[in-house]
Amino acid sequence: MSSNLAGRATPALRSPRMPSPPRRAHAAWLLLTVLVPFLVACAAPSTNSEPSAASASPSGAATAPSPTPTRQPSPSATPSATAEPVLGAAPLGPTERAIVLRVVDGDTIEVDRGRGPERVRYIGIDTPEAVDPSRPVEWMGPEASAANAALVGGREVVLERDVSETDRYGRLLRYVWVEDAGSPTGWVFVNLALVAAGYAQVATYPPDVRYAELFLVAQAEARSAERGLWGAPPSTPTPRPTSAPKPSSTPADCDPSYPSVCIPPPPPDLDCPDIPYRRFEVLPPDPHRFDADHDGIGCESG
Repeated sequence: MSSNLAGRATPALRSPRMPSPPRRAHAAWLLLTVLVPFLVACAAPSTNSEPSAASASPSGAATAPSPTPTRQPSPSATPSATAEPVLGAAPLGPTERAIVLRVVDGDTIEVDRGRGPERVRYIGIDTPEAVDPSRPVEWMGPEASAANAALVGGREVVLERDVSETDRYGRLLRYVWVEDAGSPTGWVFVNLALVAAGYAQVATYPPDVRYAELFLVAQAEARSAERGLWGAPPSTPTPRPTSAPKPSSTPADCDPSYPSVCIPPPPPDLDCPDIPYRRFEVLPPDPHRFDADHDGIGCESG
């Protein structure tokens, strides 16, 4: 038995043959091996393209969109400092309202502040006399009175006080203002307007000097333009002065410009209606301007 087995040739062992895949499956496999790398390459993000706002982060979480910057409000402009008031544009001192009852002359009015008639003497200016029936009309006196009446006659005015309340004769000392919508400032400063037009000259008596420099500037300009008082006066005959007894001496409270009578020196400034004398001798410098025509005789009529 064993010899028979030994004498036979033993067949070689072979690995079992795997069945070959069908042709269709083989073709599909080849197609996948070509398409997969191509699709992977196409799906990769381009290095030149910008990531979208919601692109995925490396960890797979969605990246939140960057916040829009909030517009900060621009800072408001710092208010400029309050401008200094312009001198002469509006009243600067204590004021009160009054009704003008009568225009006495170019620098004096009668008003009612609710207490009955009171006289007001304009501060800082002096105008020629024109209303005293006992004396001749002074140069530019009627024009000054008419100008004053045109500004304040019958109107409500604003009276501005400086330092003094009244003069020694009980007249109120005031700057006078009139409201005027047509004026750039809304006001007309009557004292200043009369000086600027040449109807009044500056007459300053401390301590009431709030607008003294302003008046002087206006007077210089009026003088330069030869307006009103600063123009050429008409020629008039020179009357003969009447003699009057002279006092033996001049008292201390009498101004030496008036040697034949006793008239106190300024302040305040006096007008002919404020004194009882007529046709008296006047010497320079005549601080009250009683001798308007410079003939040496004051308050001539009467």
